[in-house]
Amino acid sequence: MLDPSSQDRLTRLQPFLPEGWEVSTTSSRDAADQIAALQGADFAITGDVPVTRAMLEASNLKAVHKWGVGYDNIDLEAAKDQGVRVFRTTGSNAVAVAETTLGLILALNRNLARGHVGILDGKWRKGELAVTSMTLSGRTVGIIGMGYIGSALARLLRGFGCTVLYSKRTPLTPEQEAETGARFAELDELLQASDVVTLNCELNASTKNLIDAAAIAKMKPDALLVNAARGGILVEADLAEAIKNGQLRGAGIDVFSIEPITPDNPLIGLDRVILTPHIGAISADSFAPTVTRMIANLQAVQNGTAPKDIDILV
Repeated sequence: MLDPSSQDRLTRLQPFLPEGWEVSTTSSRDAADQIAALQGADFAITGDVPVTRAMLEASNLKAVHKWGVGYDNIDLEAAKDQGVRVFRTTGSNAVAVAETTLGLILALNRNLARGHVGILDGKWRKGELAVTSMTLSGRTVGIIGMGYIGSALARLLRGFGCTVLYSKRTPLTPEQEAETGARFAELDELLQASDVVTLNCELNASTKNLIDAAAIAKMKPDALLVNAARGGILVEADLAEAIKNGQLRGAGIDVFSIEPITPDNPLIGLDRVILTPHIGAISADSFAPTVTRMIANLQAVQNGTAPKDIDILV
């Protein structure tokens, strides 16, 4: 386990391991500690910790497994060079992230966090918050990225009677659009037409800094922006300026360009921004099925059998 883990977490993992397998964790995120922990290991599991070329070259790993879906923290080219297999649990956290995204939308629209903080500060902000409290039902929501997570979110939004637009490189089939209730739109149209814009895409060369000042300027002045994908997709300083200048009504952010978030992040302290510590994919009820799937993929490598196709990255 490359992410420093508590003994409780390791104990929870133990029943899922094949006979004779052992699990250990690192002492810190420091590069030297990470490399030291890999000595003698056959497999590595990472959540947020980067898996670098130096780590792969200094170890004899057979495979690396991402705990989750986003793999931007793993050097895939280095893994190929070293003959290390790489996997992820595709779609395993889709419902959790979709529900988190929806939760942030509702909390922003209904001013739940601002009202809560106000009461903690001894303030009754009912009249003040009424001016910016909105309903979600019947609004237009634009989803950037329409994979497992975006599709799960679109299905949830159907219950609110929302018009759902989506943007992705390859549009869905007509059957998939009918099932999710979503319509394809080019990015500019989506930004201009949506009351809420959500980021649910992967971080790669084409999406890095996708939402910057120019993109935000195309959005409605009373729109909301929610990012439950990856921090690097959004230019945080540009969003902070837009919130301060009243270009957007609010934002909900679960992921950051640097994690854990640093004290100088420009989004900290803004009244109309909700920040959460990258918890979108986490749910206690998904622990067992996710771990079972990861171990099955690693065991397939050990036994020379085929891992789950949709989970293979390298």
